[in-house]
Amino acid sequence: MRSRYRCLLIYLIKNQQKTTRFDENTLSIPVFFINPPLEETIETLKIKTQNTMSEKLTGKNYIGNLLASTGSHLFKTFNPVLNTENPTVFTEASILEINQAVVLASQAFDAFKNTSIKDRAAFLNAIVKEIERLDFALIKQYCLETGLTEQRAEGERTRTLHQLRSFAQHILEGKWMEASIDSSRENKAAVPSPDLRKINIALGPVVVFGASNFPLAYSTAGGDTASAFAAGCPVIVKSHPMHAGTGEMIASAIIKAAEDTGMPNGVFSNLNSKGIEVGLQLVSHPLVKAVGFTGSIQAGRALYNLASKRPEPIPFFGEMGSVNPVILLPNELSINAHKWANTYADSITLGAGQFCTNPGLILGLKSSSLDDFLHHLAKKVEEKSPLCMLHPSIYKNFEHHKKTLSEQKGVDIVARYNEDFQENFGSQTIATVSGSDFLNNKTVQQEVFGPFSMVVQCQDKEELTAIIRSLDGQLTGTIIGNTEDLQDYSAVINQLKNRVGRLIFNGVSTGVEVCPSMFHGGPYPASTDSRFTAVGIDSIKRWLRPFSYQNCPDHLLPEGLKNSNPLKISRRINGVDTMNNL
Repeated sequence: MRSRYRCLLIYLIKNQQKTTRFDENTLSIPVFFINPPLEETIETLKIKTQNTMSEKLTGKNYIGNLLASTGSHLFKTFNPVLNTENPTVFTEASILEINQAVVLASQAFDAFKNTSIKDRAAFLNAIVKEIERLDFALIKQYCLETGLTEQRAEGERTRTLHQLRSFAQHILEGKWMEASIDSSRENKAAVPSPDLRKINIALGPVVVFGASNFPLAYSTAGGDTASAFAAGCPVIVKSHPMHAGTGEMIASAIIKAAEDTGMPNGVFSNLNSKGIEVGLQLVSHPLVKAVGFTGSIQAGRALYNLASKRPEPIPFFGEMGSVNPVILLPNELSINAHKWANTYADSITLGAGQFCTNPGLILGLKSSSLDDFLHHLAKKVEEKSPLCMLHPSIYKNFEHHKKTLSEQKGVDIVARYNEDFQENFGSQTIATVSGSDFLNNKTVQQEVFGPFSMVVQCQDKEELTAIIRSLDGQLTGTIIGNTEDLQDYSAVINQLKNRVGRLIFNGVSTGVEVCPSMFHGGPYPASTDSRFTAVGIDSIKRWLRPFSYQNCPDHLLPEGLKNSNPLKISRRINGVDTMNNL
């Protein structure tokens, strides 16, 4: 048997560069090899154990608590400020490593889903501690790979740690279980009803795609990973190639935390990727049970289609494009045009416009007040120095899409930074177009990822309403208006509610508070399922499914459903919410 495994291993290594898709027919080849004891493969795979947090980047993949680099595709991250590559060479995960990570996660799932909520909370808090131990080395690596400032890195780290702590607290409270008990009782038909008990349980191994613009909060230990761990799901991260070093440092912290708290090996893996192949293979793998994605519409839709067309379709929770429309209502604008122009000049250029909630579309009624707003907005935007964008490819895409929109019929550029600036620094731009030209040209409605915003001058309320109806789904929508405006334009506001996941009044969309009442999602293509948020404690619901027990003996029930209520959580018993025992 051992020679058979060795033959399969040699076959896989020789063919790892070929495009591979996992399905129920081909799964038996790689899984058959990996099912024997893992130590049999260590010498051939050139994997070394990693029991302590790495002080130096290795460029390798974490397959559970082991490091591996059997692949042949190599790459480096990029420093956009210096316009040069960073020194560490990373190895893209091979087909063998991808399969091994998923199989390990599937094996770990049986143990991890049954860990107590106290132990899972301890795991999440241990991740916090290990990330804190990375200290300034993490901040330095973050900045080297993104061009973002130390202040931004520290702020994002704070948010990431807050998310982990929030989920640790949330699962201890037990509300996420939605425990419900309808005990057996006699009824008038003389047919006793069964004892039924329902609770949420974990889906299985989850693949998380790192986001280009948030190396911490939406990536390796970000909200998707934290919520999946909280639910009891192992996680395989497809690390983003733009910040693979930051990803490896965070991965080492998660692995250390898992070992220190006794979590099963395979509860977490971190896979490097240079291109799209690793992501395609992960989404198509039959042992993967759900996917979390943050990125472009094009990439997200391709992966969503792949997840949907599998022999066993799986949920794909994608957060994709959004232009986050802002509606300037006339009475407020006539009073405070300069105030709102200043506010939106700051919001549009914040972080070089590289936020999913960047206000890329501003709608108003043609008037002298709108002219005044537009003139002042242009002036303030042109006064700001350009900021470094995340990567040369993002900068090039920004310039390409900006140019495409600028060349459309009826589009005028009213603000552009025209002084000299460094390579990879995005020149902020404000464009304007009439309502009719906007309605008649879908190209003008597309997102430009970067410091760009389109101001649409609508002829009247009817045209404004028609434009709102025509919009794709968005993460946010904003209303700028006083009391009189809000009354006069209630129908417009109601239309906007149909197109967004969060409605903001007299503020800006940039900035997503991490709290229970935050909803970060929206109608397609803002997200692939408008019922779920990607931010806040309720995002745990993406990785859970309801499960019922009928006439189950008490000792076989999970603790959340036992008669004695050992977790001391609130449950719905015979239609009444209570913390009492049954």
